[in-house]
Amino acid sequence: MSEETNVQESVAEEVSQDALDNFVSLKKGDSVKGTIVKIEDNQAYVSLGYKYDGVIPVRELSAVQIENAADAVQIGQEVELKVISIDDEKEKLVLSKRQVDGEKAWDVLEKRFESGEVFEVAVADVVKGGLVADVGVRGFIPASMVERHFVEDFSDYKGRTLRVKIKEIDRENNKVILSQKEVLDAEFESSKKEVIAALEVGQELDGTVQRLTPFGAFVDIGGIDGLVHVSELSWQHVAHPKDVVSEGQAVRVKVLKVDPAAGKISLSLKAAQPGPWDSAGGQFAIGDIVTGTVRRLVPFGAFVEIAPGVEGLVHISQIAHRHIATPNEVLQEGQEVQAKVLDFNPAEKRVSLSIKETEEAPEQAAPSARPDRAPRSPKIEKIDNPNVSLSNESMSYSLAERFGDKLKNLK
Repeated sequence: MSEETNVQESVAEEVSQDALDNFVSLKKGDSVKGTIVKIEDNQAYVSLGYKYDGVIPVRELSAVQIENAADAVQIGQEVELKVISIDDEKEKLVLSKRQVDGEKAWDVLEKRFESGEVFEVAVADVVKGGLVADVGVRGFIPASMVERHFVEDFSDYKGRTLRVKIKEIDRENNKVILSQKEVLDAEFESSKKEVIAALEVGQELDGTVQRLTPFGAFVDIGGIDGLVHVSELSWQHVAHPKDVVSEGQAVRVKVLKVDPAAGKISLSLKAAQPGPWDSAGGQFAIGDIVTGTVRRLVPFGAFVEIAPGVEGLVHISQIAHRHIATPNEVLQEGQEVQAKVLDFNPAEKRVSLSIKETEEAPEQAAPSARPDRAPRSPKIEKIDNPNVSLSNESMSYSLAERFGDKLKNLK
């Protein structure tokens, strides 16, 4: 054998030995690093320097359920994995990314829970009762902890990014409960304090109607809600807020009261609008005959609305030409009437009206020269004996007999 041949064989042996040295020695449970080289719907192939490529089944790619492997990894991505099983005869190497991610995640999650850290998660799935997110392990966001308001349908939440805090963590039972509502509540309270501190009574603001209740409307005035009581929605009587405003409507409101301690804000819709008395000044004059609607009956008279939000008093003495004991003898609420303006004072928001002066007074019968006198009843003296009773005839006879002589003398 020539010297040249010996050198070639020596080099070949060194190359072969280097290749063998570069092969990774693996066993079940080992942690390894590899690069994604191929992706199929239900698995990803990984090169990690072994005799053959390993496979990550789709169920071992993520802590949450995914539809295909491309949702979890990309070609060229370096990943840390754990060996699930190895069969050199069949050249089958099964790996798990999920197990490595989970082991790392628990330490991070426990620190986040202790510090109250706010972090972002992507919604991986919508399930019964809430949302699922991959936080290295399966994280669950109950429906009641997603938003500050009630959400009826979560179908469009898949894929959204939420800012959450860890509400509950249990490593032994592989349980992580997340909450976005706590993050939103904390931000709301902080914003609320800032907004309230900047508010002043009498200030006018633009807002948006958030929700309606029988007693009023809640209006958003910059991240916090103030209440417009039903009595402050309009200058006219309002039976229900929905008769005046609707949810989502933009409105102008005036600040009536601010209570920082209780976090309450009282607003008025009508106070931010021209009042009915502002325009009533040139609308009515003393002596005018107006048409109005009876709004309220009180013992001393009736309040009649002669323009939206403008009511005048018809005193009981001005309701009818005849004497009446109560206004409801003649009037009823909701009745339309004509009235004469007796006095008008817009500055004091006062109008005096008369109904009877719009009606013709009834004719009165002329008094007679000598009114008929009612016949006098005979005076009956007291009868001492209570057992004695007299008929009309016997009584007349007794009186005639007793006073007969006096009657003759009078003649």
